[in-house]
Amino acid sequence: MKTQVAIIGGGPSGLLLSQRLHLAGVETVILERQTRDYVLSRIRAGVLEQGLADQLRQAGVGERMDREGEVHEGTEITFEDHRLHINFRELVGKTVMVYGQTEVTRDLYKARDDMQGTIIHEAQDVALHDTDTDSPYVTFTKDGEEHRLDCDFIAGCDGFHGPSRKSIPADKLRVYEKVYPFGWLGVLSETPPVSEELIYSGHPRGFALCSLRSRTLSRYYVQVSSQDKVEDWSDDRFWEELKARLPQDAADRLVTGPSIEKSIAPLRSFVAEPMTHGRMFLVGDSAHIVPPTGAKGLNLAASDVFYLSTALISYYKTGAETELHDYSAKALRRIWLAERFSWWMTTLLHKFDEEAFDVRVKRAELDFLMSSRAAQAALAENYVGLPYD
Repeated sequence: MKTQVAIIGGGPSGLLLSQRLHLAGVETVILERQTRDYVLSRIRAGVLEQGLADQLRQAGVGERMDREGEVHEGTEITFEDHRLHINFRELVGKTVMVYGQTEVTRDLYKARDDMQGTIIHEAQDVALHDTDTDSPYVTFTKDGEEHRLDCDFIAGCDGFHGPSRKSIPADKLRVYEKVYPFGWLGVLSETPPVSEELIYSGHPRGFALCSLRSRTLSRYYVQVSSQDKVEDWSDDRFWEELKARLPQDAADRLVTGPSIEKSIAPLRSFVAEPMTHGRMFLVGDSAHIVPPTGAKGLNLAASDVFYLSTALISYYKTGAETELHDYSAKALRRIWLAERFSWWMTTLLHKFDEEAFDVRVKRAELDFLMSSRAAQAALAENYVGLPYD
């Protein structure tokens, strides 16, 4: 089997990369370890930067998003008795789209099917070979039989635990990581959202977030210890804790109900450099992880897709490799800016085991944010997404 670009990983980044390349006449094959049903069952964040929403439209998969998604022009930040509305459109002239990652993946699958794109599910034992040569290839097992996929380039869209990053020699890779001493307990419920916009709440009991997937599907989070287990948290306990961390009027109008999904996500920051090795390129979670506080995970993967697809299309049109050589540096510049923003929001709004000085500095930071339009504009600029440059 042979293709131009072998894509490892059939999540949204791999599917979007395949779609963008296909529209430019570049052949791809996607290898996905899981079944399609499994991929579509994963519940992930759903705040799309304007850049990602525009990419989906350009790739021909934005129609349902524009019809069913929720355009958000701002968000609310609360702490103690203070409430601050950040108006994105007023401050920076942009918005975000609330549309579930599962729905993005579903739309991309449909587009790949409509164009007869090749996606091989349940590809096991995927291994990358000769990535530092002009003839890389991938081997995998399907239905007990070993296969070989020859290609010009490999895109590793296979997440943190996939084989792509692990194929880079240890002496060629540098890793930066910060592990936070807490996680997010998330609950998905078939209830109307407490607010039309997201509420980020910093509270002495810990952080809380009110978000939504639609007018009838809500996603809520509370900060919990990294030692907590899902089974420690009944629905009743979760709702009572969430109410305690919200402004009173929001707590009063909160509609509760049975959880249809409940999980605890650990928080960490992670970056691997460089994002290339020969003709293999890392994309998304295979190269970087951000705390979910700034809603940057999927959006960062999408900016990687933008840079890499642009570089590959340029190569196949002109034969020039300049943009391919620049991919890692260009992607990492935007990644570190997003890492900074996610770290800042996490530090600002979560409860840590802090010294008195740190607590007072955090309060001063919040006071500055409340009083400074420039600080609010900086938050808005980062939240809606920095430009792809």
